[in-house]
Amino acid sequence: MLTAIGAIIAGLVLLVWSADKFVEGAAATAKHLGMPTLLIGMVIIGFGTSAPELAVSAMAAADGNPGLALGNGYGSNITNIALIVGLTAIIAPIAVHSQVIRKELPLLIVLTLIAGAQLLDGELSRLDGWVLLGVFAAVMGWSIYQGFKGKADPLGGETDAEIIAHPMPLKSAIIWLVIGLILLIVSSRILVWGAVTIAQSLGISDLVIGLTIVAIGTSLPELASALAAVKKNEHDLILGNILGSGIFNTLAVVGLAAAIQPLSVDPEVLYRDWSLMLALTVGLLVMGFGVTGWRKMVSRVDGVILLTAYVAYTGYLFSTVVAAA
Repeated sequence: MLTAIGAIIAGLVLLVWSADKFVEGAAATAKHLGMPTLLIGMVIIGFGTSAPELAVSAMAAADGNPGLALGNGYGSNITNIALIVGLTAIIAPIAVHSQVIRKELPLLIVLTLIAGAQLLDGELSRLDGWVLLGVFAAVMGWSIYQGFKGKADPLGGETDAEIIAHPMPLKSAIIWLVIGLILLIVSSRILVWGAVTIAQSLGISDLVIGLTIVAIGTSLPELASALAAVKKNEHDLILGNILGSGIFNTLAVVGLAAAIQPLSVDPEVLYRDWSLMLALTVGLLVMGFGVTGWRKMVSRVDGVILLTAYVAYTGYLFSTVVAAA
């Protein structure tokens, strides 16, 4: 048991560090290759922070642990919105200016509904997985098209400032990109082994472990990015990363896991986990609009509501584990 706990801790630390280096190397390489800064912010950085979720879910699916793969994908979305946005908004209300973010939030709601429809038959087949990956490719294609159109957007300006503040030669960028990717795979393998071992020892389902411990751990890059953005008053980067990660998790993370190994889905995933994920996403949209139209703000009160929802949800999950024991 101690070995498994140590594996989780070591795996999470290495996972977060390697993901950070992977994203830095990828962003710098993309900049050297002439990719627009808006596109780097939307795709490389926003989606890149979900690299831990992708690696862990792929490993879990390949190892025959579908609950861990699915729980990690959905649990990360819940953690990102309820815990990270909630905590960040309490520290400082999140102002929203980006047109890109206004489009991504309704898109995430639609994608979440598509994901829910796939859960109705109690499984995610390989076909379901490929459908999700196909939709993801379409979304990425549209993002690339919008990025190369070069429309001015605050997210692009903030991303440009980040890259300028941390310049990196092309050779170094490629080296860190490769090292980061290799360590992502290694650390994911360590983390999955530790999580599965503990789940089996305590009689806890892989799904609950994925929704809680693993989801929090793989969401640490988003948390670090959000806290750093708060200090720099770069509010669009906060929601940009969270929404980009949500799209990535819903489509690519779950889709790749299902394409590798069909996933059986327990009924509670639909009525408990997916329903909360949808409610939080819709709630974030409502918070942005308020009662008088778009107010461009996620307030401290909104943050308290989101954080309370996360604490209640996590408490409920662990109460079911205790009751089952």
